Amino acid sequence: MGDDPGSRGCLPVPFFLKGIVPSLTKSLRLALAAFAALAALAATANAATSGDRPRVLAVEFATDVNPVSADYVVGEIERAEREGYDAIVILLDTPGGLAESMRQIYQAELAARIPVIVYVSPEGARAASAGVWIGQAADVLAMAPQTNIGSSTPIGVGGEEIPEDARNKIVNDAVASIRAIAEEHGRNADWVEEAVREGANLEARRALEENVIDLIAPDLETLLDEADGREAVTKGLALDTANAQVEHVEMSLWKRILNTLINPNIIVLLMSLGALGILIELYNPGAFLPGIVGVISLIVGLFGLQVLPISAAGLLLMIVAVAFFAAEVFVPSGGILSVGGAVAFVIGSLMLFDPAGDAYEVSLWVAVGIAGTMAAFTALVLTKVIQLRRRPAEVGVHGLVGTTAVVRADGQVAAAGERWRAHGRGGAALEPGDEVRVVAVDESTLTLTVEPVDTRQEQAAPAEA
Repeated sequence: MGDDPGSRGCLPVPFFLKGIVPSLTKSLRLALAAFAALAALAATANAATSGDRPRVLAVEFATDVNPVSADYVVGEIERAEREGYDAIVILLDTPGGLAESMRQIYQAELAARIPVIVYVSPEGARAASAGVWIGQAADVLAMAPQTNIGSSTPIGVGGEEIPEDARNKIVNDAVASIRAIAEEHGRNADWVEEAVREGANLEARRALEENVIDLIAPDLETLLDEADGREAVTKGLALDTANAQVEHVEMSLWKRILNTLINPNIIVLLMSLGALGILIELYNPGAFLPGIVGVISLIVGLFGLQVLPISAAGLLLMIVAVAFFAAEVFVPSGGILSVGGAVAFVIGSLMLFDPAGDAYEVSLWVAVGIAGTMAAFTALVLTKVIQLRRRPAEVGVHGLVGTTAVVRADGQVAAAGERWRAHGRGGAALEPGDEVRVVAVDESTLTLTVEPVDTRQEQAAPAEA
């Protein structure tokens, strides 16, 4: 009797299922195959859809133009190139800032191998001063409604006018730079020159009418759809931004901290706190806390001085001011050194930073407030010193008489920061923790005679008087 071929290598199948099992197996295989085909088709469709959509990096830039923000923007432009984004958008809202930092940003825009879009947004934002250069260097310059652009006239330290000869050189250089950028991008070079020479400013719709910008868009999505297909003139690239995947990026926490610390007013405040803390430690050695706070503040302030361009004359005046304040305690000048220190500090603070714009200057009121505080502290220390000098000299241990002490164990009391042997007046018992008054000192044995302090009597005395 031969083997059943259908039962080799498997469990025997009941006779009533022998016709059904092959049919079910075939159907199951067909269903699994169809499911796999549909899954593969869906994955392919998703991949195709995702792969076909352009990728855009949107960089939030709502701060001053300074070394920290320049490093942030330039780094994101390089990242967008490196990671293959189809375009980068700088969402700009700035009052301006330092010329060198501005130059780093617009040079990175011009050198980028992908299209760069600058979008002045949100509503109420501005592209002032250095922001005009950053905007004109973009392949597409757009603005949201109710925004403005302009006011790019160079000014001197503290906001004052630059002397005429120097001003002509600076303005002519700035005009040549911004005209070249605007002309290469097909925009109104005459207006950008006026923005530099005369401080001209335009709101969004006028800017579009005068060919200062390329587009007005209410939001980023609309901007990307309208910019799609435009040509990046200087790069020979067509923008592919419609229906783009947008990745937003902001300053890291560390860069935001650094960006805060390089505020000129904060730098001056930290420097003055550092000097004040060290002076307090010198006047009162062993306090520790003022010295620690002073050193930390001074180091952080010096970091800010390293990042921002400074005037050597301003820094020297601030050092001289601190030296005057310190010398007042040791040299009897009748307050002349303190007044000189305050004046030197205010002038030095106003001269300390040397920007090409007004975004980096110390507030006059901040400088005056700090100088006044340092002068008041010096006057307080000087008053204490004079009081100490006028006090009669205390010879030996007799200065303890009349002072209070606290009884400790084993016939000792704590007085004037030291422990002394003591006995009660008239043989009075001394209980640990009691407050006593020193009435006599035995110099031969360095033993104090004390008596209890009657606190109730002392409290009643003023009332009786």
